[in-house]
Amino acid sequence: MDDPFDAGAGSILRQPKAVWATAGASVVAFMGIGLINPILPSIAKGLDATTSQVSLLFTSYFLITAVAMLLTGFVSSRIGGRRTLLLGLALVVVFAGLAGTSDTVGQLVGFRAGWGLGNALFVSTALAVIVGAAAGGSASAILLYESALGLGMACGPLLGAVLGNLSWRYPFFGTATLMAVGFLCITAFLKEQPKPARKTSILDPLRALGHGGLASAAVSAFFYNYTFFTVLAFTPFVLNMTPYRSGAVFFAWGVLLAVFSVLVAPRMQRRFGSLKVLGGSLVLLAADVLVLGYGSHTAAIVCTILSGAFIGVNNTVYTELALGVSDAPRPVASAGYNFVRWFAAAAAPYFAPKIEEWSDIHIPFVVAAATAVLGAVVVFVRRDALAHDAEELEPRHATEDGVTVFAN
Repeated sequence: MDDPFDAGAGSILRQPKAVWATAGASVVAFMGIGLINPILPSIAKGLDATTSQVSLLFTSYFLITAVAMLLTGFVSSRIGGRRTLLLGLALVVVFAGLAGTSDTVGQLVGFRAGWGLGNALFVSTALAVIVGAAAGGSASAILLYESALGLGMACGPLLGAVLGNLSWRYPFFGTATLMAVGFLCITAFLKEQPKPARKTSILDPLRALGHGGLASAAVSAFFYNYTFFTVLAFTPFVLNMTPYRSGAVFFAWGVLLAVFSVLVAPRMQRRFGSLKVLGGSLVLLAADVLVLGYGSHTAAIVCTILSGAFIGVNNTVYTELALGVSDAPRPVASAGYNFVRWFAAAAAPYFAPKIEEWSDIHIPFVVAAATAVLGAVVVFVRRDALAHDAEELEPRHATEDGVTVFAN
């Protein structure tokens, strides 16, 4: 397989302006996920809230995101991809701005829920737009999307730390401003895409989960996401650092996530195969999380940063599985897959502090390690249903649901 970063025609770097505008806005959208990490303790202090209450900022966000996945295809197939992106961006601008004005943790949790709805509409449609418009085929499109994810996850904590050191409210206003810029870029550079011949129903993503391979990928990703978001949402309280120090830790974490998702994961897949790489990475993530929970403060910092490498590998492989294993149209398959996995992202921030209250600070990481292992077990048991080579997806000439579809 050719190097996607080669300067030739199939390079990930040679893309239309519409793709770059969408990818740039995606970076900011993913920044919103990790933005509040360094300021969680500051928010708790500023709003006189408990750890469990502040953790609901993640739970409300991802719970709404999960449910909204059933609506994204329904909406985009009726108003078009461009308008869906703009609607999602507009909602994020409004609710991120309102979040910065919150006087109680309840208000902040509610505004984060509205933010999650906008982010769901944008992120799911952005992937479809990038896959459909990117030069170089499916592999380049996925790597570009993962690049945006990694860069956003790396820069989010950094921006949160810099602005949050002044006030916990500023990161929310900053996100609203950046998303407004993304809105203008999409408006200027992305042309309206043709609507699909068949409108997507709300139930189509659920029907797509009837495919054994997609269902297996979604269940495995559910367990993995519980581990992922235990690290992301609960670790800041364990580290108990200033916004600057916490932001630096999660910036390094995000850099590893980006490097391993875009540069390392594809090479490992070519050498060992996607399922072996995924299973091995999940087991290593479980071991890393256990050391994070039981080690010294320094060990916890090192393991938090190191987890970004395993998370980066997992994100890339899971994305390819979700987009390639099912015979359903890609937007529909992606919506069904995300509907399942985002519930774990909502559950982990809620249950981790609760488990700590019921036991001690170590047990949430034991549970997170166990869920990573369960994800690997699903991959092993269902390996025949999951087996495919995402690297060899060939483009069809037809389109489905408004985006280019690629055949196995």
